[in-house]
Amino acid sequence: MTRPTPTPPQAFELEFVEGLRHVFEERIPFNRVLGIQVVELAADHVMARVDMRPDLVGHFSYHRLHGGVISATLDAVGGVAVMAAIGARHMDEPPARRLERFLKLGTIDLRIDYLRQGIGDFFTARGEVLRLGSRVASTRMEFHGPDGTLIATGAAAYIVS
Repeated sequence: MTRPTPTPPQAFELEFVEGLRHVFEERIPFNRVLGIQVVELAADHVMARVDMRPDLVGHFSYHRLHGGVISATLDAVGGVAVMAAIGARHMDEPPARRLERFLKLGTIDLRIDYLRQGIGDFFTARGEVLRLGSRVASTRMEFHGPDGTLIATGAAAYIVS
């Protein structure tokens, strides 16, 4: 007996993608300071990029990325992953209404494990939602160097209502 092929998740509308990027990259001042850019946005994961700059250095002798940049980026990527999951759950709503749900989102718990030094010209972060409940979402995140080396991992919980 053959199993039916699962239907792939519906793609987000351009209005939703651009709106979520605008909120994430432009409307949140700290994300703008860090220079976080969304490079991939899907219902089941998001990817972001941070380019190394002199003002993000945490140790001047080694020119390595400040740990606070890593943790803030992972927190932000976890949050936008939750928004993507919420957006996918409510595809019956217009994009503007789904973007309004961003107003209720807040971090309630965050754990970061630093595994290696953040050295490189740019970094990528990936976030995915493990569980999206009606009040709380749980996420897992990874922070990678330019060669794909895992630099840090994170786990977080976000209030969504």
